[in-house]
Amino acid sequence: LGVEGAKAFSAMLLENTTIVFFQLSGNEFDDHAAKYLADAIKANSKVETLDLSYNMFGDKAGEVLGMVIAENIGLREFKISWNHFHSQGAAALAKGLGANVFLKALDVSYNGFGSSGAAALGEALKANNVLEELNVSNNRILVKGALHIAAGLKENKTLKRLNMTRNPMQTEGCCGLLKALQANSGTGIETLDLPDIPVNKELAELCDAVKILFPNLLLRHGGNTNLQRKSQLKVELWTQPKAVGDSQNAV
Repeated sequence: LGVEGAKAFSAMLLENTTIVFFQLSGNEFDDHAAKYLADAIKANSKVETLDLSYNMFGDKAGEVLGMVIAENIGLREFKISWNHFHSQGAAALAKGLGANVFLKALDVSYNGFGSSGAAALGEALKANNVLEELNVSNNRILVKGALHIAAGLKENKTLKRLNMTRNPMQTEGCCGLLKALQANSGTGIETLDLPDIPVNKELAELCDAVKILFPNLLLRHGGNTNLQRKSQLKVELWTQPKAVGDSQNAV
């Protein structure tokens, strides 16, 4: 659809009061298209699910969309995976999340949030008391970024599902997230997906400790199965699927 298509759909959404699910993925929307879509997102309070995945949004689009996400009162689920958000744009999107008090699910997977984007997400998780699902898989999040998100997770009470797969956060990053759960007795986390990394003794012991605190927690990760078999409690071992898809389809 491109820029002209974004302009036309934006004009329609400014008037439409019946559509609640809107799927616009794979339309080569770029930073120029974002400004038109932002007008609609800001004004329309009826659309509950918006999918803008597989487009060409960059950092300028992240800044524009982040501001209007903060003001939208209708969206419950926002998918914007497989775009080109890095640093500044990623941080702007995350700040919008922190200010939004209606959004339940956010998918920003397969972007390039890195440390700065992860830091903004961590701050957003401290402030947000509504979001239940967050998918930040494959966002180039290193140890430092994982620890920023862990700091937010330590204070957050409402997030239920967090997907951190395919990030080079190493054992230290995974341990940081688990320690954050240990320190948050009021956490709402039900499912935590960690990267497929080698499991050392510290991580295996942390997995056991967290499972004792939260016996209903679904903790999924790959790694060294021998260490896991020696641990006292069974932690579900999860091998990443070859094809991109829902983690529930993993074996």
